[in-house]
Amino acid sequence: MSPSVLPAALRERALEGIGKLPPFSPVLTKLLASLAKDDIMVTELADWIEKDTVLTGNVMRMVNSAAYGRMGTVSSVRHAITILGTNRLRNVVLGLSVCNMMAQLKLPAGWSTKQFNLHAVAVANMSDLVVQNINVEYAEGAFVAGLLHDVGKLLLAVTCPEEYGSVIAESKREGRELFDVEMSQLGFSHAELSQKVLENWKLPIPVQVATRFHHNPDADATAPTLIALSRALQLADFTVNALGVTAVADDREAQDPAPILLAFGLGDKSERILKLFDQEMEAIRGIL
Repeated sequence: MSPSVLPAALRERALEGIGKLPPFSPVLTKLLASLAKDDIMVTELADWIEKDTVLTGNVMRMVNSAAYGRMGTVSSVRHAITILGTNRLRNVVLGLSVCNMMAQLKLPAGWSTKQFNLHAVAVANMSDLVVQNINVEYAEGAFVAGLLHDVGKLLLAVTCPEEYGSVIAESKREGRELFDVEMSQLGFSHAELSQKVLENWKLPIPVQVATRFHHNPDADATAPTLIALSRALQLADFTVNALGVTAVADDREAQDPAPILLAFGLGDKSERILKLFDQEMEAIRGIL
């Protein structure tokens, strides 16, 4: 196959792989459909979770973990909701459900599902914390956008393992961002594929757009008056990568992420954001 044809053929192969991704669980389907709602009824959310015994067990483990410092035991999903709130618990369950779905994929050698999932959940939590402190377009979609922003990488790893392995190797060898090497070698990026996956899954358009432009938010013209969700997502991704929590293994050393948040204008809020982030990640690390 000639070099001029290769990128198009790879892109087509990757797009065909969308239909081979694992199916949604009933709980995940309902949670994603609920994103359009401002809030969910406690009983409704509890009923969805309690129908999945494994999910319920993981929620109980997390809420009762030392990270939350509870004086007493949380013994039911409804009790967990009263402590965390419906939207926060919905995010927790979204994260656990998506990670469980991704764990069903058979990835090529050198890929770690746990590492990928940890990065996804970390960016989701950081995105959610960022939008609580700045005015962002469609802030309610920040968590799920962070959770799924790199699903295109998994799609490439599964459908084009040899070619994508070459992209990753060059990125590490030359110290270049993976996104830039994708564009130069493949002619398209994981961000584009992530958007296509979310379009196929019928997620809200603002979430699709945020994933599409999370590496180049200057090209996102969807929020003329507010900060675009894609820019908040980029900030979260940069911050999490600085902490050394990357989707694909690399040799970069962890750095202090505070300057990244400060440069974005979060000022004295940065310390609190990082403290809350550490708490959330401590609670979920043992479950992923």
